[in-house]
Amino acid sequence: MSAHTTRSLDTRPAWWRRPLVTVTARIAISGVILWVLALQMDDIDTDDLPEWNRSTAVWSISAVTLTIIAFVLATYRWQRVLRALAAPQPMPRLFSHYMAGQFVSNFVPTTVGGDVLRVSRLARDSGDSPVSFASVVFERLSGWLVLPAITFVGFAVNPGLTDLGAATRIPLYVAVATLVALLVILVVLGNERIGASLGRREGVARFANAVHLGIDRLRQRPKETVEVLAAAVLYQFVLILAAGCAAEAIGIEEVGLTSLMAFLPAVLILQVLPLGIGGLGIREGALVLFLGGLDVPNHEALALGLAIYAMTLVGSLIGFPLLILGGRARRPTTTMADATAGGIR
Repeated sequence: MSAHTTRSLDTRPAWWRRPLVTVTARIAISGVILWVLALQMDDIDTDDLPEWNRSTAVWSISAVTLTIIAFVLATYRWQRVLRALAAPQPMPRLFSHYMAGQFVSNFVPTTVGGDVLRVSRLARDSGDSPVSFASVVFERLSGWLVLPAITFVGFAVNPGLTDLGAATRIPLYVAVATLVALLVILVVLGNERIGASLGRREGVARFANAVHLGIDRLRQRPKETVEVLAAAVLYQFVLILAAGCAAEAIGIEEVGLTSLMAFLPAVLILQVLPLGIGGLGIREGALVLFLGGLDVPNHEALALGLAIYAMTLVGSLIGFPLLILGGRARRPTTTMADATAGGIR
């Protein structure tokens, strides 16, 4: 992917695209939110803090292990998307790109996120930037469908969670808004007339056209589409289990599997908003609000958010050597042009 193409994906104002401005603003936003949350903390009795013992260690190690397993499943989901787009890639290579992207997203203070790195490296491997971009977009969009569904299942299985005021309303609002946004994207970019007009444009619209072609391909390959969604469900569920292990390590007794299914998807959706660094502050604030409905002390909800962040950071360390050593291009494989010739259009 060329530098021009990468810049064309960024529609933010020019002043906001300046790395120093963006990074400083995001750090400040995360810091302010955490500071406000800290002011709301009740006096913490040291006797209430979790004791580090064998059980705590087992739960903590389990949480990190499940997070890494989730990264593998996310890579598998990405591979299923590429197969559905008729552009298959080997799992080890995709895992290298995915983990390098995770490291960049979580450790490198830059405006060029991990997804851009993934698109760039995959484009060098495949020789097709549009399909590379489309694959990452569809991998993300699958979560937009699965996460709201998990929220609805959590509330349906545990009706006691439906009468918690804002702690009930906001996750449901987030789930519905996410599904509506997904529907709009699929309807607009799946429209034949709009797709044809996108094909004659440059910049972002050309990549939107790649998404349009991908939608057509997914329509023609329902089996592969189901595989993508199944992989997405498994990935998100493992993340929920990892959060459950973190809650056990902290000693949060009020949080069970169904409550995590109801609340955590909204947290995962909100934390990707480009407001803070790695979702720091957004994630913790959402957990304080949602788990407060279950009478979880604010400091424990805050600790859970920080624990989830720490799990991600530790797991992302795998990406450091892959970032340094995994960028060499392979011989291009199937491209979008090949897929087009094979029957997408």
